Amino acid sequence: MSSGTSSFTEFLADYNPEYLPGRRMDALGVPGGGGGGGLAAEVPHGTTIVAMTFPGGVLMAGDRRATAGNLIAQRDIQKVFPADEYSLVGIAGTAGIAVEMVKLFQVELEHYEKIEGVELSLDGKANRLATMIRGNLGLAMQGLAVVPLFAGYDLETGAGRIFSYDPVGGQYEEHNFYSVGSGSMFARGALKKLYRADLDQVGAATAAIQALYDAADDDSATGGPDTTRKIYPIVAVVTEDGYRRLPEEEVSELVHEIVDARHRQPEGPQAPLR
Repeated sequence: MSSGTSSFTEFLADYNPEYLPGRRMDALGVPGGGGGGGLAAEVPHGTTIVAMTFPGGVLMAGDRRATAGNLIAQRDIQKVFPADEYSLVGIAGTAGIAVEMVKLFQVELEHYEKIEGVELSLDGKANRLATMIRGNLGLAMQGLAVVPLFAGYDLETGAGRIFSYDPVGGQYEEHNFYSVGSGSMFARGALKKLYRADLDQVGAATAAIQALYDAADDDSATGGPDTTRKIYPIVAVVTEDGYRRLPEEEVSELVHEIVDARHRQPEGPQAPLR
């Protein structure tokens, strides 16, 4: 009748370790010591995620394309998820393992709150995710890496914060904005010119969609807005009121404004020189 550990991941490792994402080598057909290069090229991969802070919160957006080698594996994959009421996580890397890890992370945070009776701090949540990524090290070394982007509203400081990770579980706090995935270099370049500390939610959402548009313009694995199929980026914010995913109608309106503007100015908005 002992309540056990407050970490659901540790509990699972003790009783059913085969359910952990990092223990799935045999199920995936990847030998423990062999190379996974061939398999890594065949499984779907998620691509570009961007995040930025704004006064009173943080925003995250992701494109909808998943690729398998040179093929488009899925056009409308979800890459941005709520972690709990005051945090969210975006996925890049091996899509199947990443989604499984996100679901386990959600249970991890809920389990901690039920056992301890209090919510884990934002730093604690970021640390727990780093531990889970390190548990996937065996697969990451064979090309099946998961590289999430974590962000949330810090209840102690009243501000949004962003955390990035490397494939082996290294954790880094980012400031103002950040991006991960195959198109991240182009998205970060766009955000360097578009980001302002005083952006409101609408301004931050517009800048994020512009950055994803620029990433899709130069990275074949990043999907741009698909107005024909009505497939738009997923955009979500976290403030003192909690997690909120922007309604598709609101995102659609922003996307169409941006696409219309790009018809007139294909390279996008220009930042002032000073």
